Amino acid sequence: MNIIVTGASRGIGYETVKILAADTGNKIIALARNRGALEKLKRECNRGNVYIVAIDLADRNMKKKLIPFIQKQFKFIDILINNAGAIVNKPIQSTSDKELENVYNVNVLSVYRLIRDLIPLLKRQKRGSHIVNISSMGGVQGSVKFSGLSAYSSSKGAVAVLTECLAQELKQFNISVNCLALGSVQTEMLQKAFPGYKAPLSAIQMADFVANFALAGNQHFNGKILPVSISTP
Repeated sequence: MNIIVTGASRGIGYETVKILAADTGNKIIALARNRGALEKLKRECNRGNVYIVAIDLADRNMKKKLIPFIQKQFKFIDILINNAGAIVNKPIQSTSDKELENVYNVNVLSVYRLIRDLIPLLKRQKRGSHIVNISSMGGVQGSVKFSGLSAYSSSKGAVAVLTECLAQELKQFNISVNCLALGSVQTEMLQKAFPGYKAPLSAIQMADFVANFALAGNQHFNGKILPVSISTP
């Protein structure tokens, strides 16, 4: 399968690429800002089926660099995993416009733009392609909310609603769109949100679920927001 994973330089994205790359029938394009971490990921996979692109998805000009590279590697896309994320842990009165805009640029706008720009390649997979958006339990209506995470949680809520909208809009092209709302996972991002907290799941454990869902979840779901959570946090 031809697969794209964003936010692949650490945590769940990093481990998801490794799991998917273990199958030599898969070709993966791993995206993140940190080139050094991406190069380390490629070395660890060591199968020749991982391609890396160091890019800031929040940059509105990223399309000029990224899309031609993807088109060179893939004639079509089977799976797109939108895992990249940004967080700010501050009270609303202390959150600057720049911090707010960065969270929404990474968590919402880059997801919207990337999906929009890759529709032509997603449509070419006649058997049906799968977009998996990674959200958070903090973005699920009615879930427990935490002080200081208003920007992050509201952005993840936007991702959930975007998923529902695009599942309806893109089903005519045989493109399924689902959203995984993750609970506590031991990652750098969790430590920013809850310093010192020990999560019940490791990044590897969650990545195993994400990878398997990306491969087969569209056979059972479309337009769904699926909680994947033992604790929050």
